[in-house]
Amino acid sequence: MRHWSSISSPRGLGLAAGLSVLLLAPSSLWAERIGEVSTKFKLVGPNDKVVIEVFQDPDIPGVACYLSRAETGGMSGAVGLAEDTSDASLACRQVGPVSLPEDIASGKRNGDEVFKKRISLLTKTMQVVRFYDAPRNTLVYLSYSDRIIEGSPKNSTSVVVIRPWSGADLTGIQTGIQAGADGDL
Repeated sequence: MRHWSSISSPRGLGLAAGLSVLLLAPSSLWAERIGEVSTKFKLVGPNDKVVIEVFQDPDIPGVACYLSRAETGGMSGAVGLAEDTSDASLACRQVGPVSLPEDIASGKRNGDEVFKKRISLLTKTMQVVRFYDAPRNTLVYLSYSDRIIEGSPKNSTSVVVIRPWSGADLTGIQTGIQAGADGDL
């Protein structure tokens, strides 16, 4: 009886609720949704759509990746039971200074996962992994989906050529905007 009484206590219920939220929550809580467009009308429930999300490489500040992917609507999509398609597009850019950790620069962490999102209730995920191409000083990002049994050959890649970063880059952009506002362009 002690076992059941500890679960039914307020503390035990809070622990059980917290664990269930962690198990059911998407693993990419740090991705930010930028926007979405409807692609198919659904009479009941939300429409099918393409969503755009942005996330930063957790190990390399200064790199952000934009992922557009399909999201299934309808009643099954509304309650989290739908399986999204494997269609996705990826664009990664240098958005600030980049300093590579030694283990990434040496290639020891090639294939590291930098983003993962569940796209079905239990069995399918969308992932982004990173590789470093040392001869070209370039980060390569690959998005793909997989299942417990089999994945999909659909994939997308994006590269980030690592360049020096300075405030002068922003000054040139601001000057160009100002010149355009004055009618000089």
